[in-house]
Amino acid sequence: MHINWQLRELNLKIVYYGPASSGKTTNLEQVHQRVDPAHRSEMVSLKTYEDRTLFFDFLQLEMGKICGLTPKIQLYTVPGQVRYAGVRKLVLRGADGVVFVADSAPSRARENLVSWHDMVSHLLANNLSLEDTPIVLQCNKQDILGALALSDIKYLLQVREIVCFPAKAIYGEGVLDTLKAITRSVMTKVQRQTATV
Repeated sequence: MHINWQLRELNLKIVYYGPASSGKTTNLEQVHQRVDPAHRSEMVSLKTYEDRTLFFDFLQLEMGKICGLTPKIQLYTVPGQVRYAGVRKLVLRGADGVVFVADSAPSRARENLVSWHDMVSHLLANNLSLEDTPIVLQCNKQDILGALALSDIKYLLQVREIVCFPAKAIYGEGVLDTLKAITRSVMTKVQRQTATV
């Protein structure tokens, strides 16, 4: 969270995390399509020749005022490929909330678990705790044959209490529900923090 008192802006950062090709960029693309252009920036996307996210995708949203400040929510994704671990750690720095996008294909179960542990270690390295950082789980690709149930993915990641949404991000299903949930969670935390200042 960063407050620009001169502009009366509250800058919040939400990072979409998960294994390669789980649907992180697709989420941001769907949000970009569905949000009024008056309340969003253009989407910045850095991709490789294979059309994969190289560094990050970025999209900024504006919302109504909180405590006299205009919230500007910055949405980022991380590259899922193993070789970009350093970039993932960097993008997570200063995150106010995280959406973990799991791939519901049974064959991707191990990759989901590795990515989850990767995220936890990068949060800790950035002095962010799993308990204090708002996190929402999105189980994407629920439309594929044999998709893992939400309960199975939560059990795999050992996150029984976490808020979880099914999604078919390519069709936009579950995308805005996920965004609303993480935004609400981040805002609740911010209001608690500002109340104690």
